[in-house]
Amino acid sequence: MIARLSRVVPLLLVLAAIALVVYLVVAWRHSPNRGKEVLIRLFTVITSVLSALFLIVCLYAWLDGSAAVLDLGASFLVAALTGLAVTRVCRAVFLRHHPAYRMKPQKVRRLGVLSRFWSSRR
Repeated sequence: MIARLSRVVPLLLVLAAIALVVYLVVAWRHSPNRGKEVLIRLFTVITSVLSALFLIVCLYAWLDGSAAVLDLGASFLVAALTGLAVTRVCRAVFLRHHPAYRMKPQKVRRLGVLSRFWSSRR
């Protein structure tokens, strides 16, 4: 089992490198909490797409009768699904500690004389 899952180490290293670069850049530009939020969203998308892709590969290999490809695809599918589960747990923990991130930003409504001027020009 461990030998099968060791084939996904390059994928995990690439994902870790992406996470490190994205977090450092966003944390430097904005804040550490914003970096975590962006990282959670990015990894939710990445691991969802990888899970769907490897599920399709596994289904095709199963229908084609290719045991080696099915075994390799299943190893990558397990890694992608595990990454998705970990990402969702991280999101739940992040939102528990920072409940303000649940609220979406709202558009600003201008008040006063200038708002009538801008609304008449549109």
